[in-house]
Amino acid sequence: MAKIKRRGLLIILSSPSGAGKSTLAKRLRNWDNDIEFSISATTRLSRAGEQHGREYYFHSRTEFEQMIVAGNMLEHAEVFGNLYGSPLKPIESAVANGHDVLFDVDWQGGQQVRNSPLGKHVLSIFILPPSIGELERRLVSRQQDTEEVIEKRMRECREEISHWPEYDYVLINDDLDETEDSLHTIIKAERMRLSQQPDLVESVRRLNHEFEERK
Repeated sequence: MAKIKRRGLLIILSSPSGAGKSTLAKRLRNWDNDIEFSISATTRLSRAGEQHGREYYFHSRTEFEQMIVAGNMLEHAEVFGNLYGSPLKPIESAVANGHDVLFDVDWQGGQQVRNSPLGKHVLSIFILPPSIGELERRLVSRQQDTEEVIEKRMRECREEISHWPEYDYVLINDDLDETEDSLHTIIKAERMRLSQQPDLVESVRRLNHEFEERK
C-alpha cells in the first residue's frame, strides 16, 4: 500500500522552567528524524558552549524588533526581560514537506502559534512537575542560574501552570521515560488526523471511481 503523504505538525511543548520540557524535546528529536527543532531567536546573552544558529539565533533587541515588524516571526514573547521568537518561513516549509516542527516555548508563545494561520496543524502538550518542591530541586541541581534567577522562576511558575487547560494534552513528568513514551503515543495518533493527510481526498476519489467501474 502506498504511503499517504502528510503535513507536518507544529508540536508545542510548554512547562514551567525545570519541569523537563527541554530534555523531552531533545529525546523526541532522537526518536524520530522527521521531527525538527524550531531554533528560536532571542535577545538573551549566550551561555557557555552555546552557538549562534545551533541553540538559538542571538540578536540585539533592535534586530529582534525589526524582525517582528517585518512579519518574519511566527510567535514571540518577552520572558524574564528577554525576547524569544520563532522564524516563520522555515516552519511553513517544514509543514508543507511533512516534517514536524517542535517548539520549546512558554504559554505566551503557544497561544500565538495556536492563533496563527498555521494553527490547524498545532499539537500542544503541557508538562507538569510532580510537585513544586521537585521543581525547585531540579532548577537548583542543573546549576545554570543564580539564586536570584531561580527565585524569580519559582515565583513565575504558578502563572505558567495556570494555563494548563489551554493545551490539547497535559502530562505529569514524574518519570522521564514514561513521559517520553506517552509523547510518542500522542504524536503517532495526531499524525493521522484528517487535517494532516491532504492525499486522503484523492485516495477516496479513487475508491469511488472503482465503485463506478463495477456498475
